[in-house]
Amino acid sequence: MDGTATPFDRAHESTGNIVLLEHLNVTQNDQRLASIFWLQGLGFTRDPYMHVTDVNMWINIGRQQVHSPTRPPQVLRGVAGLVMPDLEIARTGLASIGKKLEGTRFAWADHGDTIEATCPWGNQVRVHAPQTRFGLMRLGMPYVELQVPRGAAAGIARFYQQIIQAPARLQSTDGNSAAHISAGAAQEIIYRETDAAIAPYDGHHIALYVADFARPHAELKKRGLISEESDQWQYRFEKIIDPDTGAHLFTLEHEVRSLTHPMFGRPLVNRNPLQGQRSYVPGRDPFF
Repeated sequence: MDGTATPFDRAHESTGNIVLLEHLNVTQNDQRLASIFWLQGLGFTRDPYMHVTDVNMWINIGRQQVHSPTRPPQVLRGVAGLVMPDLEIARTGLASIGKKLEGTRFAWADHGDTIEATCPWGNQVRVHAPQTRFGLMRLGMPYVELQVPRGAAAGIARFYQQIIQAPARLQSTDGNSAAHISAGAAQEIIYRETDAAIAPYDGHHIALYVADFARPHAELKKRGLISEESDQWQYRFEKIIDPDTGAHLFTLEHEVRSLTHPMFGRPLVNRNPLQGQRSYVPGRDPFF
């Protein structure tokens, strides 16, 4: 093979401007119930260093997190996709918490290759075993999928392409179009069109780290879309518009962070949920 020829698809490895979909934020009003669902049911780990009081809780899922401040509950208008190394962890955990969560919206269903679960307040998660489309991820959040009105997907894709500088593609499944936005290595934000009624926006948000922090800010500011100038390393916006027409297509708060943010690359503690008092193996407490 000569030095210029290559059998590799280099474009496949380009993530665009969004380097990491870092967290999903949905509030709750009972940390005990949240702990039962996320920690006992799904086997994830409460961050041991940040927000350890009853004001907030952060749940570590690989390199990603769910942030869950203690306030009136919020419900994601869609589903969070999660990956864990062995679905048996979720099967065993979710089967053990039903009685503790009676009277809430908790539910779960085993579909073999995926497990779907609903938290006590109605947030939906879809749990996968590791797959090729999730790259090397064995524990994490590969996507957040939102329901959007019919006809919105193409304009949403243009918004991310032109303003956020993120690659986007349109895909149709069962007649429903969806905008797939590259949000880091093997991560996506998915906006799937539906004819169903979409619940009013209640303030839940996602957090992104971006490589080019200034240019999207300038484009958003020019259109009057910046909703918060948080600090030197962060800003927020809520409205997603069609950049060609200016039409408001969807609302979802984005917490946008620079790669110089003090918390970028912060190591997250992830426990091995297979460890138990009766089956303890020395040296295997952390998840690797």
